[in-house]
Amino acid sequence: MKIFFRKAFFFFFKKKTYLISSNFELKNILNLLKEKTIFGIDTEFEWRNTYYPILSVIQISTKDEIILIDCIKCKDLSGLAKLLVNPKKLLIFHSSRSDATVLSKCAGIKCKNVFDLQIAENILSNSPQIGYASIVKKYFGHHLNKSETNSNWLHRPLTEKQIKYAQDDVLFLIEIYKIQSKRLKKYNLLDECFERSRKEASLGNDDLVVARLKKLKKFNKLEKKIFLWRENLAIEKNLPPSYIFKDKSLKSISNCIVEKKDFYYLDNLIKNEEYTSKLIEEFLN
Repeated sequence: MKIFFRKAFFFFFKKKTYLISSNFELKNILNLLKEKTIFGIDTEFEWRNTYYPILSVIQISTKDEIILIDCIKCKDLSGLAKLLVNPKKLLIFHSSRSDATVLSKCAGIKCKNVFDLQIAENILSNSPQIGYASIVKKYFGHHLNKSETNSNWLHRPLTEKQIKYAQDDVLFLIEIYKIQSKRLKKYNLLDECFERSRKEASLGNDDLVVARLKKLKKFNKLEKKIFLWRENLAIEKNLPPSYIFKDKSLKSISNCIVEKKDFYYLDNLIKNEEYTSKLIEEFLN
């Protein structure tokens, strides 16, 4: 019985995979995708030591295919952007804000017509931020291997394990959407899910400065100026803003500037003489 189930399972989810590694190949595969109306979407990226994320792979699933776009090798994503922002195309995500952030910042793709499996599951079972692997296990009894999540996605060539991981991350999206949307519709909750999904993707589409400002609960004019100064310096140096100073230090830095004292303490907060000097030059000279 188990053997039959496994065979039936993998037959049902067998999809042809295309690994796209040139602009020419991407242009050709877009001719196939333009006829489709529903896409499962995921991204693999690196975002540890830079201001903006570095996009590695965009995964797209349809009813019958999986397309893995190597974004290190494919530099012209304008055709893909035109396809995915088409309001007639439905994009299925798990945790749409994260992928929308990466796609909007790295490829100029601002996703709007979206359905978020995580939000759908929250509505259906009141489960906060349930992971993709858990949702797959719930609906299909299949265990996903997530060991490649933090692997080096900028290294080429991609390993077989990374390719398999990338495939699995979009393999079930459309099928889970069909189950969840049917249940949501039954309870008249489908419109709510779409609305919440659009709002979540919209937050990901926000400019990073706007998104980070929203996280600060309260700030005065000087603190906002210092915050924006840090963002501009981080962009210039291509560093995460926290490498210059952490958000929790903002008020203390502002107080040092207002009182024009404790510059030694300022050094301790910023921990970089160059950045401290730039700050003093900007706000005290």
